[in-house]
Amino acid sequence: MDPIKAMSLLNRACPYLARTGMTALQGLADAGLSGGGTRSLSTSAIEQARCGVCPGHTGQSALLAKASECPVVGPSIRANDAAAAAKAAKATQQAPVTACPYAKCVDPADADGKVNVNASRPSKAVGAGAGAGADAAPVSHDSQEGAFDYEGLYQARLAKKHGDKSYRYFNNINRLAGRFPQAHTANAANLVTVWCSNDYLGQSKNPVVVDAMKDALDMYGAGAGGTRNIAGNSALHLRLEAELAALHRMEAALVFSSCFVANDATISTLCSALPDCVIFSDKMNHASMILGIRHSGARKHVFNHNDLAHLEELLAQYPRSTPKLIAFESVYSMSGTVGRIPEICALAKKYGAITYLDEVHAVGMYGPHGAGVAEHYDYEASLSAPVGQRIPGSLMEQVDIVTGTLGKAFGIVGGYIAASSSLVDMIRSYAPGFIFTTSLPPPINAGAVASIQYLSGSQRERFLQQTHVRQLKSDLALAGIPVVPNPSHIVPVLVGDAERAKMASDMLLTEHNIYVQSINYPTVPVGEERLRITPSPGHSADMRSRLVGALDSVWNRLGLRRTADWEREGGRCGVGESRVNSEEHVGWKRGVEYMWEDHQLKQARDYEMARKGAVPITPAIPETVQQVISATMV
Repeated sequence: MDPIKAMSLLNRACPYLARTGMTALQGLADAGLSGGGTRSLSTSAIEQARCGVCPGHTGQSALLAKASECPVVGPSIRANDAAAAAKAAKATQQAPVTACPYAKCVDPADADGKVNVNASRPSKAVGAGAGAGADAAPVSHDSQEGAFDYEGLYQARLAKKHGDKSYRYFNNINRLAGRFPQAHTANAANLVTVWCSNDYLGQSKNPVVVDAMKDALDMYGAGAGGTRNIAGNSALHLRLEAELAALHRMEAALVFSSCFVANDATISTLCSALPDCVIFSDKMNHASMILGIRHSGARKHVFNHNDLAHLEELLAQYPRSTPKLIAFESVYSMSGTVGRIPEICALAKKYGAITYLDEVHAVGMYGPHGAGVAEHYDYEASLSAPVGQRIPGSLMEQVDIVTGTLGKAFGIVGGYIAASSSLVDMIRSYAPGFIFTTSLPPPINAGAVASIQYLSGSQRERFLQQTHVRQLKSDLALAGIPVVPNPSHIVPVLVGDAERAKMASDMLLTEHNIYVQSINYPTVPVGEERLRITPSPGHSADMRSRLVGALDSVWNRLGLRRTADWEREGGRCGVGESRVNSEEHVGWKRGVEYMWEDHQLKQARDYEMARKGAVPITPAIPETVQQVISATMV
């Protein structure tokens, strides 16, 4: 056998030898040559080299022969006296090789040191004398040794969270269907205005959706009955998946219990099946995609957020024949920035990759039918084409896999993927996250179908949401409240400190009856802590005015930095930076401030005015409820 290969095999047979560096070996060699001490290299060093876990058990003579060929320690080994060598040989005779747990991995009869792949791996040593072979005495539990301090570990981890101010506190917020976007706290008489819900369009209280869920509940009951494979597959599941496939103009769709599960299960299953797959992931991707990438075991590269040059540099390292997946989002939930879908699709085509687009924070809100940002890019073509009909040359045609949620703009719960029928069928057949879990209950499926159909034909909610977003961003800019620039419906207000972000959120809730959650690490980087505001169709002008006034008051009391302060400090995450710099990573068309452009909003308004018989569009909240809110908030 080749000497280098033999040494490599022996190194793998003994993990302690494999961890021994050249510097340490040279030090042992020098120690053996000086002073004439009894711990010469031929005794202690050779014994440790042969099996460092079992001093005295010298193992295979082949190892010493190979070590003698080493240009670093070889001369020292050959220079040792015969007495030391004799002592090592005597130790070998007194301690059988079989006593060494790592020596079992090497066939004693094989002179060139081949690894015995059929040998059992040694068990991890536990307690004194453990791992000494099958004849070893069992570990005794009669000692006074204490068990591991489990509670101590839990408390230490929590103390760390409290120490760095990243501990999460859950507020008791109970949203009222008849008073959207109002909620009560633990005290049912205490009304607050919710400004941070992901029920972006208020669909959870839409009578069309609620009635569909009630009908399904009466007919089919509350539960699904099992997994999709065992009693949990119904006509409503198939109808929902057909609706989602048509919405995204894909061949097929598959529904999961959540989009977190959908991302984890799909990415891990797909990329573990693709041979030598390489994943390219945007730096700001959601935790569910990051977990799926980790579970896939595939090689990964993380490219800077929306940095096309960096992405191409990474892609260019691999041949087109290497399977590749580019994972990114359409709307990034904490910054509101938008993925560069057309450019990323072009790079995928150039380098032989497939695209995985997360539209979680876009479905329902963008595009004339609510299919997301990919549809919004081809707004006019999508508006004229029936839902479900493929549009040749459109951006939607260039995306390979779309993932979305039913729990945000659609107002229900659940997640899904949409792609080619063969890919969807493979995930259905192999993904544990889909196979081994109870399916969505019938009322959830019915409500989701009703919500998708409703938003596919209504522009009212999208028009109101986008109008309110524009108005709020304008009002905050006039007040000097720092908003991270973006073209979407997300309004991230920069605080830049975890403790004070939590204080600002608490003050808004307790003193102004306004609920806006603070966002801290690890959701956002340290130093970029923020309040995340999400205007909805139901927020009135009076509510908006109260919010801006409350934020202005909190900023003054806590001495928080305003936009001008960030600008003097050089800016952070787009706040206080030049428009050119802030546009670099927002992801939308250069020079266009909002994804919903003026002519599209006008078109949506005209459509709704005609559909509703020229009835003016107003916020989806009854005047009587506004009066109750006003009286409560005074």
